[in-house]
Amino acid sequence: MEIKKILVLCTGNSCRSQMAEGYLRFFAGDRARIYSAGVETHGVNPKAIAIMKEDGIDISNHTSNHLEEYLDISFDFVITVCDNAKENCPFFPSKALRFHQNFPDPAKATGTELEIKKQFEDVRAMIKEYSKKFIADHLL
Repeated sequence: MEIKKILVLCTGNSCRSQMAEGYLRFFAGDRARIYSAGVETHGVNPKAIAIMKEDGIDISNHTSNHLEEYLDISFDFVITVCDNAKENCPFFPSKALRFHQNFPDPAKATGTELEIKKQFEDVRAMIKEYSKKFIADHLL
């Protein structure tokens, strides 16, 4: 069985793409290699690490990577998780199938700590469901 390569793209590779990378890895198991990158790098958001840990997914060792680091990899799938990344993603000279799902950016959440945490939880739930369905539809 060929192991698929999946790239998740976002603006800063700090929240949404990191969460998606964590869930896609979890649901794909050994059927895929998952990468994430940004059109910029902002570092992995500590709140994203904390919210994922609450659901049993450890992304604390993830790094924030720039898209250009992966231009020589032939991806099977490229998933953009924000409109900005979709609009600013360079052309990949590969056979990669492209998918797009715009998720709200929890890093831009405002309000009390509790309100911000709730926005991270909501986005986490959306990304988890999307990731689970993506793997079921494309790898199983």
